[in-house]
Amino acid sequence: MAVSGSGGSRADNGYGSQQPRRRKAPGALATAYLVLYNVVMTAGWLVIAVGLVRAYLAKGSYHSLYYSIEKPLKFFQTGALLEILHCAFGVVPSSVVLTAFQVMSRVFLTWAVTHSVKEVQTEDSVLLFVVAWTITEIIRYSFYTFSLLNHLPYLIKWARYTLFIVLYPMGVSGELLTIYAALPFVRQSGLYSISLPNKYNFSFDYYTFLILVMISYIPIFPQLYFHMLHQRRKVLSHTEEHKKSE
Repeated sequence: MAVSGSGGSRADNGYGSQQPRRRKAPGALATAYLVLYNVVMTAGWLVIAVGLVRAYLAKGSYHSLYYSIEKPLKFFQTGALLEILHCAFGVVPSSVVLTAFQVMSRVFLTWAVTHSVKEVQTEDSVLLFVVAWTITEIIRYSFYTFSLLNHLPYLIKWARYTLFIVLYPMGVSGELLTIYAALPFVRQSGLYSISLPNKYNFSFDYYTFLILVMISYIPIFPQLYFHMLHQRRKVLSHTEEHKKSE
């Protein structure tokens, strides 16, 4: 469990990636389902974006905006678990392990940290990763939708492979600061920890686990970030070459 890819380029899930390397397109029924799924997810994250803006305008402050979008955030972020099933059942040809890792990281932060440690929900760091996730997912699911329809506007492609430059560090910073803010409350309450002795002869310290999660960002974040920069150069330069050849 580590860097969740906030603001980043989650695995292209095998469809509409617009990469130079061709992949087998999904069948008509699968395409229809994927279009519907991505339209719904795009709409869901737009609801979250509108909720944030409306709450900010009503309050005149960006503090504690999490409560205004808590329910749709939990619903649509958890809904991304379907993407693991898409890979597992061959609806898309992406790696099940990689997709599961990326999706579960977000779900973990949503439920096992932000939901479970109520005290962090007022932290500005929560808004930081929520905004990064929201912008990223609106772009990502729009990208997939238009790609599946074979009508991908260049602006959406450019946004998907460019805005991560800011959104990814922004999201990761928010995630790390939120986990850090949760640590003292986790230690005090013993949340999710299992102490010896018990009949299973097993112990688990959730406080230590969260620290290890934070440490795991150190090697993983640079690798993912530079990988995405490489993908950006490859995809956008390929697009420019294609335009010149027309």
